Amino acid sequence: CRVIRQATGAEAGIVTSGASAAVMLGAAACLAGLDPGRMNLLPDVPDGRREFVVVRSQRNMYDRALVVAGGRIVEVGIPDRFSGPGVRDAGVWEIEDAIGKDTAGVYYLAVKQSRPGLREVAAAAHRHGVPVLVDAAAQLPPAENLRRILGDGADLVCFSGGKAIGGPQSSGILCGRADLVASALLQML
Repeated sequence: CRVIRQATGAEAGIVTSGASAAVMLGAAACLAGLDPGRMNLLPDVPDGRREFVVVRSQRNMYDRALVVAGGRIVEVGIPDRFSGPGVRDAGVWEIEDAIGKDTAGVYYLAVKQSRPGLREVAAAAHRHGVPVLVDAAAQLPPAENLRRILGDGADLVCFSGGKAIGGPQSSGILCGRADLVASALLQML
Protein backbone atom coordinates (compact mmCIF):
# COMPACT_ATOMS: atom_id res chain seq x y z
CA CYS A 1 0.00 0.00 0.00
CA ARG A 2 2.82 2.43 0.88
CA VAL A 3 4.56 1.93 -2.47
CA ILE A 4 1.30 2.38 -4.41
CA ARG A 5 0.48 5.49 -2.39
CA GLN A 6 3.90 6.98 -3.14
CA ALA A 7 3.67 6.23 -6.86
CA THR A 8 0.08 7.38 -7.35
CA GLY A 9 -0.63 9.94 -4.64
CA ALA A 10 -3.71 7.89 -3.71
CA GLU A 11 -4.95 7.53 -0.15
CA ALA A 12 -4.55 3.74 -0.46
CA GLY A 13 -3.85 0.99 -2.95
CA ILE A 14 -3.74 -2.77 -3.34
CA VAL A 15 -2.29 -5.26 -5.78
CA THR A 16 -4.90 -7.36 -7.57
CA SER A 17 -4.83 -10.37 -9.85
CA GLY A 18 -5.09 -8.23 -12.99
CA ALA A 19 -6.76 -4.99 -14.02
CA SER A 20 -10.06 -6.77 -14.65
CA ALA A 21 -9.98 -8.03 -11.07
CA ALA A 22 -9.29 -4.45 -9.96
CA VAL A 23 -12.42 -3.31 -11.84
CA MET A 24 -14.47 -6.09 -10.22
CA LEU A 25 -13.17 -5.30 -6.73
CA GLY A 26 -13.67 -1.58 -7.31
CA ALA A 27 -17.25 -2.25 -8.39
CA ALA A 28 -17.81 -4.42 -5.31
CA ALA A 29 -16.45 -1.59 -3.16
CA CYS A 30 -18.88 0.87 -4.77
CA LEU A 31 -21.74 -1.58 -4.25
CA ALA A 32 -21.04 -2.50 -0.62
CA GLY A 33 -18.88 0.23 0.89
CA LEU A 34 -17.71 -0.88 4.31
CA ASP A 35 -20.98 -2.66 5.16
CA PRO A 36 -20.14 -6.32 5.87
CA GLY A 37 -23.77 -7.32 5.44
CA ARG A 38 -23.83 -5.94 1.89
CA MET A 39 -20.43 -7.53 1.18
CA ASN A 40 -21.75 -10.95 2.21
CA LEU A 41 -24.74 -10.65 -0.12
CA LEU A 42 -22.83 -9.72 -3.30
CA PRO A 43 -23.41 -10.30 -6.15
CA ASP A 44 -26.97 -9.96 -4.90
CA VAL A 45 -27.82 -6.41 -3.91
CA PRO A 46 -30.54 -6.07 -1.25
CA ASP A 47 -31.75 -2.65 -2.40
CA GLY A 48 -31.73 -1.16 -5.85
CA ARG A 49 -28.36 0.64 -5.51
CA ARG A 50 -26.51 -1.40 -8.10
CA GLU A 51 -26.32 0.70 -11.27
CA PHE A 52 -23.13 1.87 -12.95
CA VAL A 53 -23.56 4.69 -15.42
CA VAL A 54 -21.34 4.12 -18.47
CA VAL A 55 -20.94 6.19 -21.63
CA ARG A 56 -22.00 3.87 -24.46
CA SER A 57 -18.84 4.48 -26.50
CA GLN A 58 -16.72 3.48 -23.48
CA ARG A 59 -18.19 -0.02 -23.24
CA ASN A 60 -15.60 -2.77 -23.60
CA MET A 61 -15.21 -6.47 -22.91
CA TYR A 62 -13.82 -5.79 -19.43
CA ASP A 63 -16.82 -3.87 -18.13
CA ARG A 64 -18.49 -7.24 -17.49
CA ALA A 65 -16.50 -7.14 -14.23
CA LEU A 66 -19.11 -4.62 -13.04
CA VAL A 67 -21.84 -7.21 -13.60
CA VAL A 68 -19.84 -10.04 -12.02
CA ALA A 69 -19.63 -7.96 -8.84
CA GLY A 70 -23.42 -7.51 -8.85
CA GLY A 71 -23.79 -4.29 -10.78
CA ARG A 72 -26.08 -3.37 -13.64
CA ILE A 73 -24.82 -1.23 -16.52
CA VAL A 74 -26.84 1.83 -17.52
CA GLU A 75 -25.63 3.18 -20.88
CA VAL A 76 -25.83 6.84 -21.84
CA GLY A 77 -24.98 8.72 -25.00
CA ILE A 78 -25.07 8.05 -28.71
CA PRO A 79 -21.69 6.93 -30.08
CA ASP A 80 -22.13 8.34 -33.58
CA ARG A 81 -18.69 9.91 -33.30
CA PHE A 82 -17.40 6.36 -33.91
CA SER A 83 -20.05 5.13 -36.32
CA GLY A 84 -19.44 7.96 -38.76
CA PRO A 85 -22.58 10.10 -39.04
CA GLY A 86 -21.58 12.88 -36.70
CA VAL A 87 -19.66 14.11 -33.71
CA ARG A 88 -22.12 13.27 -30.93
CA ASP A 89 -21.16 11.00 -28.04
CA ALA A 90 -22.37 11.73 -24.52
CA GLY A 91 -22.82 14.92 -22.61
CA VAL A 92 -22.20 15.42 -18.92
CA TRP A 93 -25.90 16.22 -18.60
CA GLU A 94 -26.76 12.70 -19.79
CA ILE A 95 -24.52 11.15 -17.14
CA GLU A 96 -25.99 13.44 -14.52
CA ASP A 97 -29.56 12.65 -15.64
CA ALA A 98 -28.84 8.91 -15.37
CA ILE A 99 -27.64 9.18 -11.77
CA GLY A 100 -30.41 8.29 -9.36
CA LYS A 101 -31.15 6.52 -6.09
CA ASP A 102 -30.01 3.19 -7.58
CA THR A 103 -26.63 4.47 -8.81
CA ALA A 104 -23.62 2.82 -7.16
CA GLY A 105 -21.01 4.49 -9.36
CA VAL A 106 -19.90 5.87 -12.69
CA TYR A 107 -17.54 3.70 -14.74
CA TYR A 108 -15.11 5.61 -16.96
CA LEU A 109 -12.73 4.14 -19.53
CA ALA A 110 -9.60 6.29 -19.57
CA VAL A 111 -8.65 6.38 -23.23
CA LYS A 112 -7.61 9.38 -25.29
CA GLN A 113 -10.89 9.57 -27.21
CA SER A 114 -13.20 9.29 -24.16
CA ARG A 115 -15.78 12.05 -23.99
CA PRO A 116 -16.78 13.90 -21.91
CA GLY A 117 -13.58 14.51 -19.99
CA LEU A 118 -12.94 12.82 -16.66
CA ARG A 119 -12.88 16.10 -14.71
CA GLU A 120 -16.39 16.95 -15.90
CA VAL A 121 -17.69 13.45 -15.27
CA ALA A 122 -16.19 13.32 -11.77
CA ALA A 123 -17.63 16.73 -10.88
CA ALA A 124 -21.10 15.61 -11.98
CA ALA A 125 -20.86 12.31 -10.09
CA HIS A 126 -19.56 13.98 -6.94
CA ARG A 127 -22.44 16.48 -6.99
CA HIS A 128 -24.63 13.44 -6.39
CA GLY A 129 -22.30 11.69 -3.94
CA VAL A 130 -21.46 8.94 -6.43
CA PRO A 131 -17.92 7.52 -6.84
CA VAL A 132 -16.11 7.30 -10.18
CA LEU A 133 -14.34 4.02 -11.01
CA VAL A 134 -11.76 4.45 -13.79
CA ASP A 135 -10.40 1.65 -15.93
CA ALA A 136 -6.92 2.82 -16.87
CA ALA A 137 -5.49 -0.64 -17.56
CA ALA A 138 -3.61 0.46 -20.67
CA GLN A 139 -2.83 4.05 -19.67
CA LEU A 140 0.83 3.55 -18.80
CA PRO A 141 2.98 5.07 -20.18
CA PRO A 142 3.09 7.94 -19.56
CA ALA A 143 3.96 7.57 -15.89
CA GLU A 144 2.17 10.88 -15.15
CA ASN A 145 -1.13 9.00 -15.51
CA LEU A 146 -0.44 7.29 -12.18
CA ARG A 147 -1.22 10.64 -10.53
CA ARG A 148 -3.15 12.57 -13.20
CA ILE A 149 -6.22 10.33 -13.28
CA LEU A 150 -6.73 10.61 -9.52
CA GLY A 151 -6.03 14.33 -9.79
CA ASP A 152 -8.79 14.60 -12.38
CA GLY A 153 -11.30 13.36 -9.82
CA ALA A 154 -11.35 9.55 -9.97
CA ASP A 155 -12.27 7.84 -6.71
CA LEU A 156 -10.78 4.50 -7.77
CA VAL A 157 -8.34 3.75 -10.59
CA CYS A 158 -7.44 0.36 -12.03
CA PHE A 159 -4.07 -0.17 -13.71
CA SER A 160 -2.62 -3.26 -15.34
CA GLY A 161 0.53 -4.52 -13.68
CA GLY A 162 1.50 -6.61 -16.69
CA LYS A 163 1.89 -3.96 -19.34
CA ALA A 164 4.25 -0.99 -18.96
CA ILE A 165 4.74 -1.57 -15.22
CA GLY A 166 6.52 -4.80 -16.15
CA GLY A 167 4.91 -7.05 -13.56
CA PRO A 168 3.35 -10.43 -14.25
CA GLN A 169 0.52 -10.41 -16.81
CA SER A 170 -1.91 -11.46 -14.10
CA SER A 171 -1.29 -8.45 -11.87
CA GLY A 172 -3.00 -5.13 -11.41
CA ILE A 173 -3.37 -2.17 -9.10
CA LEU A 174 -6.48 -0.66 -7.55
CA CYS A 175 -5.86 2.71 -5.90
CA GLY A 176 -7.84 5.69 -4.70
CA ARG A 177 -10.05 6.60 -1.75
CA ALA A 178 -9.04 4.77 1.42
CA ASP A 179 -12.58 3.67 2.34
CA LEU A 180 -13.22 2.15 -1.09
CA VAL A 181 -9.81 0.46 -1.26
CA ALA A 182 -10.42 -0.93 2.26
CA SER A 183 -13.74 -2.35 1.07
CA ALA A 184 -12.06 -3.96 -1.95
CA LEU A 185 -9.33 -5.42 0.26
CA LEU A 186 -11.86 -6.89 2.69
CA GLN A 187 -13.75 -8.45 -0.21
CA MET A 188 -10.57 -9.84 -1.75
CA LEU A 189 -9.61 -11.73 1.41
